[in-house]
Amino acid sequence: MADKEKNYFEALYQVAKVVNSSLDPSQVLDEIVTSVSQAIGAKASAIRLLDPRRKELVMGAAHGLSEGYLRKGKVLVDKSGLDKEALKGGPVCILDAQNDPGFQYGDRAKNEGIKSICVVPLKVGKRAIGVLRVYSDAERQWSEGEERFLEAAANLSAIALDNARLHRALKTDYNLLVAHEYRLDDN
Repeated sequence: MADKEKNYFEALYQVAKVVNSSLDPSQVLDEIVTSVSQAIGAKASAIRLLDPRRKELVMGAAHGLSEGYLRKGKVLVDKSGLDKEALKGGPVCILDAQNDPGFQYGDRAKNEGIKSICVVPLKVGKRAIGVLRVYSDAERQWSEGEERFLEAAANLSAIALDNARLHRALKTDYNLLVAHEYRLDDN
């Protein structure tokens, strides 16, 4: 097994351990973006989540990006062809983010030193809930193996978010049930 593939497996193993041990979405997403960046040798990575109206991608977690870049402005699905395409189902990678019309903030990418980007969807079932973006500081042709690794990391991210959502719902239902039982006992 090549060192690169070994790094991917190790990163996925570490992410799976965090997903399995934590119901805190921010902790899990932070671990994922850090592990992904390191394993794939990227400048940075980020997870953006669709807002309830499915119009904007809001920051979930980031690694390796400056505060200035993170505050660059809203990422609107209709204005980001890259994300819009990825949300339809598969990886979308661009060689030159600084000049690609499908990337919403090419000028900011240049200031940040970002050259190539690969974006994969986070999906729960068949429904996209966000994207995992990976940023390179050099022109990079993303290999099929890299894309598959990113898809696996994105799937783990989606599982973690769904687990946290289900846990919150279960906790809410439990609290409502307990409150209802107390009212019945009082009568």
